[in-house]
Amino acid sequence: MSGNIPPVIRPTSVTPRSILELSQAIDCDVVGSGEGVLVTGMTVMTREIQQGDLFIAVRGAHKHGAEFIDDAVARGAVAVLTDREGAEIAGEAAVPLVVVESPRAVLGDVANWLYRTDVNPPLFFGVTGTNGKTSTVYLLEAILRQMGIVTGLSSTAERHIAGETVISRLTTPEASELHALVARMKEQHVGAVVIEVSAQALTHNRVSGITFDVAGFTNLSHDHLDDYADMDEYFLAKLALFSPEIAKRGVVSLDSPWGIRVAQESSIPVRTISSQGNPDAWWQVEITEESAESVAFTLTSQDGHALETREPVIGSHMAANAGLAIAMLVEAGLNFDDIANVLRRDNGIRAYLPGRTEKVSGERGPNVFVDFGHSPDAFEHTLAAVRKFTTGRTIMVFGADGDRDATKRFDMGRVAAEGCDILVITDHHPRFEDPASIRQQLVVGARSVADGPEIHESSPPEAAIVLAVSLAAEGDSILWAGPGHQNYRDIRGERTVYSARDLARSALRDAGWLE
Repeated sequence: MSGNIPPVIRPTSVTPRSILELSQAIDCDVVGSGEGVLVTGMTVMTREIQQGDLFIAVRGAHKHGAEFIDDAVARGAVAVLTDREGAEIAGEAAVPLVVVESPRAVLGDVANWLYRTDVNPPLFFGVTGTNGKTSTVYLLEAILRQMGIVTGLSSTAERHIAGETVISRLTTPEASELHALVARMKEQHVGAVVIEVSAQALTHNRVSGITFDVAGFTNLSHDHLDDYADMDEYFLAKLALFSPEIAKRGVVSLDSPWGIRVAQESSIPVRTISSQGNPDAWWQVEITEESAESVAFTLTSQDGHALETREPVIGSHMAANAGLAIAMLVEAGLNFDDIANVLRRDNGIRAYLPGRTEKVSGERGPNVFVDFGHSPDAFEHTLAAVRKFTTGRTIMVFGADGDRDATKRFDMGRVAAEGCDILVITDHHPRFEDPASIRQQLVVGARSVADGPEIHESSPPEAAIVLAVSLAAEGDSILWAGPGHQNYRDIRGERTVYSARDLARSALRDAGWLE
């Protein structure tokens, strides 16, 4: 994808490592002389190559990376890691080839070797699940910072390095990028790293070479069935996080049937947690108060630990995420009483969750929230949270991703229609798919609801939010689901600059609701 792509984060300095050393560290053949060849970085993308890099040439959807070796060398690559097919394509290359059975399978180990990620590592926390991953990692990082620990974070939205913020490229970066990121964090004396781990990251070895001290599981619901044959295959991709090769311990929410399976089938020790009263859970989350700004809850354990605190985003599902975060910290060895005292001192968790039921409106007029949720389950929970504090009507604006799981579109439309009074269906990331066709599938799902809401179809989304605001009155709430924190739309492979937050504020301003 081109245009406005955030930069790769690398350490400021790397001790060079030799290709001959690498050939002894992994099972490989070296074609050409590796004598005296030193590498200081690595990447799978030719456009990101820096002088001294090891270029990773892998088979892509349409071409093999080995076809670009000459370009890679011209940009500064001093060696290439590839497979046997790549070696044949490369022929008489100008730099040594390190040939392995599967470059992606060893990418994490090679990155770990180059950047020495496992030398004096920080605490590693990894969170997976369909919904709630991003919220949980932000809540985890917030509590760690409140406890005085220097933190790093990698999420769908952002990367954090000891207070520095960079926009993310993928939910979980490629292994080469992830290890470089961790190396940069270590330079900044980061003591704990929190990583959002997608199913695709586990399937494609993006977290290889990282050993998580604690893994967390939020839930599983219909999503990504364009990448996985069925829900069982999707589940198994997530379950891989709970294996001794990847994590030491885990905390698993039992609030979905899939969580119960994770707890049963995990091959590492796990504690369980529930916000829905499952008596088998070790930890229990109980809501004590909900307001339009936050949710207060108690967290108790079977061995007598208890605390009461609050998190800063509406919705009981957010309290479940916060409880999971606290339980993960305890499993990592942090003292429960120290956590409780810090949260008491600060009157709760001090976190900002970009694009997660984020209010972008002012004191007057309708409440407007933007949210990143883009699955039926996410719609259900977020709409319920918004409706609870809406005295008037609930208006929803949403679209669906193009060239992604189309099987969830009917249910997205149906769930949205069941939870709101006015529905505005628009576009999201059409990619290379026809936006009108996507909208039509959502409309069919919405119209399947008997006695459903007033339904509008509006394109592009710049017009859709203006329409939604024009339909709203004082006391109403608008939930714009899908874009959340993102600052672009993907239209035919181009990242078009776009901000739902800015567009919503502009529509409110033009309607006279904001100064």
